[in-house]
Amino acid sequence: MGCVTDPAAGEKEAGTQFLPLFPLQTVLLPGAHLPLHIFEPRYRQLTMDLVTGAVPQRQFGVVALRGGLLGEVDTVEQVFDVGCTARLRDVSRLPDGRFDVIAAGQRRFRLLDVDTTAAPYLMGTIEWCDDDPIPPGCAEAAEKLAAMARTAHRRYCAAAWASEDWSPPAPETPVRELAYLLAADGLLPLEDRQALLEQRQPLRRLREACELLSREAGFLAELRAVPVQPGQLTLPSGRASMN
Repeated sequence: MGCVTDPAAGEKEAGTQFLPLFPLQTVLLPGAHLPLHIFEPRYRQLTMDLVTGAVPQRQFGVVALRGGLLGEVDTVEQVFDVGCTARLRDVSRLPDGRFDVIAAGQRRFRLLDVDTTAAPYLMGTIEWCDDDPIPPGCAEAAEKLAAMARTAHRRYCAAAWASEDWSPPAPETPVRELAYLLAADGLLPLEDRQALLEQRQPLRRLREACELLSREAGFLAELRAVPVQPGQLTLPSGRASMN
């Protein structure tokens, strides 16, 4: 079993949490789905601890590796310090003990420290990293910006995916969440996704997502090529994450 035994849901002190970490060569955005194939023993154990409740709230943290790291993570400098919590949604255990899982991105955090000895898997001390308030009087600007971003999203998806492989976010999606959901459909470079994750001003984040999707749609139109379909992507886990 895992070792998050504090009854206060992993709290270490006021304002911080103690959270299992899964370093990956990708950036998880709030609201996005994350499929993983779990085969390394330490992350099989983490999956079991999530399922059984030894880790509270079926929750772990995803942080992106820096610079194509090919070694064990044992310092915060080896990963981006802003990550996203993931809540385990679906679990399928395979006959040989591996797992296929789907998690969903939830809340951003800042990684303060890592611990390689407290559990079979990496643990981190984190603090929550929430948005700055939207300035008053920006409702009209936010509405126009949302419309522009949705248009860029439609252009990108129409060029990249078959019609049945994507759908626009619901009309009632809050401005704070819209950029993440739009960007989740784009195969953006890791650095661009990380910049969106770190942006704490919702309107600026939405503008950046709009610009990125417009740029990528232009690339697709010029190159007359499309990216790999999402279902054909294999996200690294186990040894690929080097943890």
